[in-house]
Amino acid sequence: MVQDKTPLHFVTLLGSLRAHSLNGIVARTLPSLAPPGITITSLGSVGDLPHYNQDLEDQAMPPAVLAMAEAIRAADGVIIVTPEYNYSVPGVLKNAIDWLSRVTPQPFAKKPLAIQTVSPGAIGGARAQYHLRQSLIFLDAFVLNKPEAMIGQATTKFTETTLTDESTKAFLTRQITALADLAYSFKHT
Repeated sequence: MVQDKTPLHFVTLLGSLRAHSLNGIVARTLPSLAPPGITITSLGSVGDLPHYNQDLEDQAMPPAVLAMAEAIRAADGVIIVTPEYNYSVPGVLKNAIDWLSRVTPQPFAKKPLAIQTVSPGAIGGARAQYHLRQSLIFLDAFVLNKPEAMIGQATTKFTETTLTDESTKAFLTRQITALADLAYSFKHT
């Protein structure tokens, strides 16, 4: 239950580059699932960031990294939507996190954050979520514990371009509401 009427703004960080990614469909659907008073926008593509290389960082922090960091810092919360690759997170998402970890002040520090994974498998990307949580501990993000959004057996819940499963949509709305409650608790401390 949302505790406050102050508008909130969340951003999504998508861990997939594929044009017809089920995770991309979820990320693009989230704004329409948000309760009143909550807006959700994309941070842009993790594909716009170069491969992390300290030599590049030593020259100058890439503008795409700084723009993403500023958008995270300005947001009330972050929703990471990602597939699971080989029992972990995709390299492009890890690359984005590695770049963002180098920005000062740290954009994820004390930031409410939710994770969503989508997979055709039965457990819906659970392993990726647990690996991602390990990286986020170092960044001092406040990851929402419940409800966890692991959308399994995804091929039965989507068309090529749309999330069609109404119970999944309702569940994602509940997670957004829980993230809003976490964000409001930070605003009142």
